[in-house]
Amino acid sequence: MTPHRKRDMTGAMPPETASDSRALANITVRHALGLPVLRRGLPQVLAGHDRLDRPIRWVHAGEVSNIASLLMGGEMLLTTGMGIGPRAADQRRFVERLAEQEVAALVIELGPAFPEPTPALVDAAQRHRLPLIVLHREIAFVTVTEAIHTEIVSSHYALLRRGEQIQRRLTALMLDGEGIPEVLSALAATLRAPVFLEAAGRRLLSHAVPPDYDLDPVDVWETARHADDAPGVQAARVRMGGHQADGRLLVADLRAPFDALAGIALDHAADIVALALLRARQEEELIAHERGSFLANLADGRVAPEAVVRTARAAGLDADPALVLPVAAEVRAGPAAAPADWATALRDARQALVDRGLHAIVGRRAATASFLALVALRDADQRTAAADAAADALRHAVGRRLGPGEVTVAAGRAVEPAEAGEALRLAEESAASAAGLPPRPWHDVRALELRRLLWSWRDDPGLAALVDRVLGPLIEHDRQRKLVLLPTLEALLANGGRKAETARALHLNRQALYHRLTRIEQLLDVDLSDAGQLLTLHVALYARECIDRARSDR
Repeated sequence: MTPHRKRDMTGAMPPETASDSRALANITVRHALGLPVLRRGLPQVLAGHDRLDRPIRWVHAGEVSNIASLLMGGEMLLTTGMGIGPRAADQRRFVERLAEQEVAALVIELGPAFPEPTPALVDAAQRHRLPLIVLHREIAFVTVTEAIHTEIVSSHYALLRRGEQIQRRLTALMLDGEGIPEVLSALAATLRAPVFLEAAGRRLLSHAVPPDYDLDPVDVWETARHADDAPGVQAARVRMGGHQADGRLLVADLRAPFDALAGIALDHAADIVALALLRARQEEELIAHERGSFLANLADGRVAPEAVVRTARAAGLDADPALVLPVAAEVRAGPAAAPADWATALRDARQALVDRGLHAIVGRRAATASFLALVALRDADQRTAAADAAADALRHAVGRRLGPGEVTVAAGRAVEPAEAGEALRLAEESAASAAGLPPRPWHDVRALELRRLLWSWRDDPGLAALVDRVLGPLIEHDRQRKLVLLPTLEALLANGGRKAETARALHLNRQALYHRLTRIEQLLDVDLSDAGQLLTLHVALYARECIDRARSDR
């Protein structure tokens, strides 16, 4: 809540401090009334109380009836009233002409020429919403003009200085190797409002929101891009390079208008973004970043269920699907892959799905090797074919753009868009947990529930303790002897405890297998014919795989 500040008889507030505004405010009528030079005249606001935040461009003093024709708008007019005229009609016409010229305020010094404000003058000012102020004590107008002009010049200088500071900060980000998303984030934090970079046709390329922003940025963008002239919307042209049509940088705060600093900061940022876009594939990288951010936010539960379709369309999904298929891939490709290579792989994967008649949005979780995708479905019967297509598209794109590498794909259930966040999270965790399993086109999330759960606990000390308790003696035995027994236990569990199938899988005769199984039972103090103990061993083996792989990935 804004703290209460004491008003004086004028209805004006003391001027804002520099730290009290979002950036730098213009010199307004309210600000001027708070200056000592005007306060000495005992000012009283008679009309236009709701327009005291009008900016003052200049101050003019004059005593002629046609003074409105000499003004350009935005002035605070100082007069003793000699040119206003004694008749009510003259007074109404005088005010009307000032209002037509968009004068900031009319200030009348009461005295012999104009001893008191007339009802006609006050009524006219109220009707035209022109701030009307009377001075009850005589002051030198030259001191008023000097004081306010000094404030205006100082404000403009401070504004330019702030603009230069912002430009230097944004430029430093680029020189330090940061990209356009970081520039947009810095601009959003400075202006405390969301910022959107659009390509030609008002297609969203990237966006950033300030810290702790509590509105849906997609809602703000959809409103702002159709309301260019709204007080809380400003835009600057961005040259996209080559023969492309210009884009634009848009800043929007639907709750409050911007001050002059916003326009200066936006222009500086637009120039810096334009230079950054000259780098190869920048637009493609921005699209990939935007889609990856949406999918990561969706999987992390930061997109409201009712906003999934709308936000997905803003990020590039060309459909309003009845169902969506969440797909995730864990990619183990060459570490030298550049952001542009990842972006191109994502583009290729999406295009491959489009070529098969599937609408999809494909992205990468930032700074990871996790691919995420949502594929639009007409009905649940499409699931298997869509999962096959997505897995094939991701593998081909990775192999072509990122080089040889393992691609582990997991596909979830076909769900309604409102359920997509949780389903995508499960698919991502399942793909990560399945890396290292025997290759297959794609893994069904439903078949990986236990493995996914153990993977999510891979760093839990309790899970490591379980492995040590259940498998420790067997692991220690294998560490000290040539004949290792852990593969025998793994084969037995993989074959559901069936000994004949286990012997065939290990190419052993039954006696040799029975001897090994007996030795395992002795080491672990278990009964391998007990289903419950077999389950415990199976869980411990899964857990060991997860822990070992997590350690090797570090």
